Amino acid sequence: MRNFGQLKHLRLRNIWAHEASAFTPWLAENIGDLGAALGMELELVGREVAVGDFSVDLVAKDLATARTVIIENQISPTDHDHLGKLLTYAAGFDAYAVIWIAESIRDEHRQALEWLNERTGDDTNFFGVVVEVLQIDDSRPAYVFRPVVFPNQWQKVTRRPPSPSPRYEAYRAFFQNLIDELREQHHFTGARAAQPQSWFSFASGVSGVTYAASFAQGGRARVELYIDRNDAAENKRLFEWLQKQKAGIEQELGEPLAWERLDDRRAARIAIYREGSIDADEATLAGVHSWMVEHLLCMKRVFGPRLHEYMATEKGGALASEP
Repeated sequence: MRNFGQLKHLRLRNIWAHEASAFTPWLAENIGDLGAALGMELELVGREVAVGDFSVDLVAKDLATARTVIIENQISPTDHDHLGKLLTYAAGFDAYAVIWIAESIRDEHRQALEWLNERTGDDTNFFGVVVEVLQIDDSRPAYVFRPVVFPNQWQKVTRRPPSPSPRYEAYRAFFQNLIDELREQHHFTGARAAQPQSWFSFASGVSGVTYAASFAQGGRARVELYIDRNDAAENKRLFEWLQKQKAGIEQELGEPLAWERLDDRRAARIAIYREGSIDADEATLAGVHSWMVEHLLCMKRVFGPRLHEYMATEKGGALASEP
């Protein structure tokens, strides 16, 4: 017979002594794992962001829709006080998604979130997520985000807007195949649902910097590193810091890049292009798909370490993730 270890559920307070000073910062650092559990690509916007006299624990952005996500967390079972705050924050930010994270979701609060999902449109979605910390014997503990309440899209189907045009449906189908491969074969993203739009963005691990695949103007397909940290000077500073490493970056990628400072905009872009349109035939689109996958993986491999180096060495970058 096999000898099995004993699986234990640890109390959250045994791991994080304080909610605001320990658990919330940890959650901010692991927001990508939370997004993956919910099938979303989340990027942190801020911590303890003011809403009137209160402050929401975390504000994030869903990169698939560029919409606001608010997150309220507890290291205890859910309570009425946090439910009230959650609704206040949802209204204050006109949130696309509202995520309540706790050690456990009380039954009356689960019913309240389900009731809200049944009576709101597709533009507002409520999630209840339990954090479990598990340990086998004396092993290192491991965590898992377990969604227990999430929107039932079948219940909202009668409120959905008219279907997008065939062209935008084609975009959605193309990017659905793209994110499915990136998620299932390469663990590149946790996103699960594409949108009827000509682009899809992915988190880089640095707030305000994303990898993206898109169909650009002029019948071109594009893979890019897009820099928009909500501050033009900071964006150009990061762009220029990377541009100084142009020779090494392009050597690692194996091909030249388009270095687009975008002086007429707040943002900046580093990109690579090829011919490709959503109107192309099936064989051409299959080639664009493979090209996008290959170059997104290469972009992350080459730029990822440099972005983290920048955040660690630049004072402005190190502080920019703070509210």
